[in-house]
Parts: sequence; C-alpha cells; structure tokens
Amino acid sequence: MSEQQHTIARDLFMNGLGIHTGEPVSVRVLPAPPNTGIVFVRTDLPHRPAIPVKSTTTIDINKSIRRTTVSKDGVEIQTVEHFMASLWGAGIDNAYVEVSGPEIPGMDGSAIQFLQQLKAAGTTEQPASRRYVSLREPVFVEEGESAIVVFPDRTLRISYMLNYDHPLLRSQFVSYTQDDPASFEHMIAPARTFCLKEEADRLRAAGFGKGASFDNTLVVGPEGVINNTLRFHDEFARHKILDLLGDLYLLGERLRAHVVAIKSGHPLNVKLIKKLGQAIEHWKLGSLQSATTDVMVGPQLDITQIEKILPHRYPFLLVDRVTELSETRAVALKCVTINDYFFRGHFPGRPVMPGVLIVEAMAQVGGIILLNKPENHGKLAYFMAVDNVKFRKPVVPGDVLVIEAELGKLRTRTGQVQAKALVDGKVVCEGELMFALAD
Repeated sequence: MSEQQHTIARDLFMNGLGIHTGEPVSVRVLPAPPNTGIVFVRTDLPHRPAIPVKSTTTIDINKSIRRTTVSKDGVEIQTVEHFMASLWGAGIDNAYVEVSGPEIPGMDGSAIQFLQQLKAAGTTEQPASRRYVSLREPVFVEEGESAIVVFPDRTLRISYMLNYDHPLLRSQFVSYTQDDPASFEHMIAPARTFCLKEEADRLRAAGFGKGASFDNTLVVGPEGVINNTLRFHDEFARHKILDLLGDLYLLGERLRAHVVAIKSGHPLNVKLIKKLGQAIEHWKLGSLQSATTDVMVGPQLDITQIEKILPHRYPFLLVDRVTELSETRAVALKCVTINDYFFRGHFPGRPVMPGVLIVEAMAQVGGIILLNKPENHGKLAYFMAVDNVKFRKPVVPGDVLVIEAELGKLRTRTGQVQAKALVDGKVVCEGELMFALAD
C-alpha cells in the first residue's frame, strides 16, 4: 500500500435506505485536501454542519444499538462502520462525505457495494505522507465475555473469535492480514450484517431496524439463515472483522497492530477507540505515556537542540519543544503565558496572541523539517508565500499550542508545508506555507 495520502479521484453519488431509520438517504463523496481526513457533512440541516472523523469526535454509544454513531455538537451520523471500512479498503485518507440524512444507507448489509463504487471512482495520490498509529505496549479492553487485545505489529492484523449459543454461530475463527489490498475486497467486504431472529424482533419492537430486510441482514433462526444464503461458511466472523476495521478507522489514522478480538461488538470497539484516542491526544500534547499505552514517535528536541536548527532567538523563537520529528512531519509545542512579550501591547486588557505570530510559530516548525535535512544544514528558510490561512479561535495565556506540520512538495530551492495549530485538540489556525531555501 502506498505511503502517500490519497483522496477520491472524482465525485461519487450513491443512495439507499438507512437500516435502522428506514429513511431514504443519499451520499456524495468528494475529494478533500491532504491531512483533511474523512469529514461527514449533513446537507439536510441548516448551515451544513460538519463532523470530522478524528479521535476528538464523540462516539455516542447509548444511541448506537448494534451500530456506530459519530457526532459533534449534537449533530450525528449513524451506522458509519461499513462505509468507513470501505474507505479504508479503497485506500482513501481524505474525503468530504455529504449525507442527506442521519444515517448512512445500508446497501446490502456489507461494504462491497461501497467499495466497488469507490474503486470505480479511483483515487488520486497527494503530496503528504500517510499517517499511522503504532503501539509500544499492548492495549486491553473487556466487557463481560467479550475482550479485545491490541499488540504492537508492523502491519494491521485482525484475529477474531466468534462463539454464540447457536449451531451456526459457534466457534468461528477468522484471521485477516493487510498484506494484499485485494484480500479485503474478496475476504471481508462482502460479509453481511447479521442477528438472531429474536434479536431482530426485539429491535423492531424498540423502533430500530426499520430499513432492515432479509436482503440486507442475515437473520438467523432455529433452522438456519432465513430467506437467504451465506456467502462464506464463516461469514458472521468475517463481518465482525469488517465492523472492527470500520470502527478502527474512526481514529483518523491507520493502525499498525495485531488486534485479537473475542466476541466483541460495537460497544467494545468504541471503548478501544477511545483508549487509543486518548493515547494519541497525550502524544500530541507531548506526553509519551498514558495509563495504558504508548504511541511511537520520532526524535524529540528540547530548546537547545531547536536552536541548533533554527536561527531564531528570544523573543522571536516561538517553539518550546519538538515532540515528533521525521523527514516529512513534525509536531511541536508552544506554551503561551502572560509573560510573553507580545501581550504587553496586543489587547493588553484582554490578551490575545497575534495571529501573525501563530503563523510564524507554524512556519518555524515547518522550517525545522526543512533545515533538519542533511542537505539543508547551514541554510536559511525564508517565506515565499502563505496561502489559505484561516483563524478558527483566539489563543490566550495558559493555552498550549500543539503545532503539526507536514512537508509537501520539496525542490532544491523551495519547500511547501501544510501546518495547523491546535489548542485542546481543536484547530485554532491552519494554512499552507511556501519557503525559499538560501545559503
């Protein structure tokens, strides 16, 4: 699989019924810039609210009986797991997904129809490196007889054990490894959602499953599957892996790990996502270790090491610490305090960090990526252009700026950097920076 990010090559439109709401809904998938991630947009609501799929997105378990719901600011999208798995399988990192209702259409109850249409639309490679999450230590979640353990690994592997009190659902074991992109299409994507007949009856009585049918749900009765035929003898366990892949992609980054799951479903998957999400946030804030897991990061630089790379000095050095540094990406911290010199004259009665200095801080992190390369040692990085800069919210004393910069196009004398600054996991500023390298 390519190490570059990808987006969909052309717009894609599909429609169907929500399995739980029973409402007709359409989905339009559009290309998105690098580092955008997957962003759902509710086109049926005023102001078209967006729900970015990042670790900070709230996942509402209580309203998600037998499905995964993502929400932000009270706006939600239900039953996202099969569609998210198809985006993962198609290799799409960035996309805007416009949805005309509260639920993704159920299609045939699997991910294969989504995947086939995404593949037909094609993908476009983007000038940014694909992001991965790798663990140093195992992560463990459990609930009753269900459990998930995630072990460090160099690729994504999922081993799933299913065992229910039904002749068709006893002792199914499936192991899937992301070694060949085609294996997802043939092994996992066609596996359909399922439930026992008594579960289906209860869901219907509770007002769920309004769009479910024997065509898009494998309903298992005492004598076997009702009015349908299995695609695989172990289709039930394969579908559980499909659900896991879709839920794990809600991290917003691709996981490299061996996931071992026993009788897990969406509630336990969500607990795992939250645990991993907490580790990612700790990493972004410069803490390498949470209570349960570590996320691998690259070299770290203190202020002395930063000064060996950047020519800036106090009071214009706006980077306190680098928590991650690779050839193409850097994450750094700027602790904003009332003692910073600019607060003396910039709205002193209501101190706000000047936006131009936030951009300068992002530029310095971009400069660290460029000037840390051996061929650029001793050079200077000057601004050539600043494009698409947006300020989302003010930065005040006490905030910790987490600055993420990703290297784009790099030539002998110029370099492009995508950068954003966050406070408490929310973007406060973002933009595209262009540098000229000079001796």
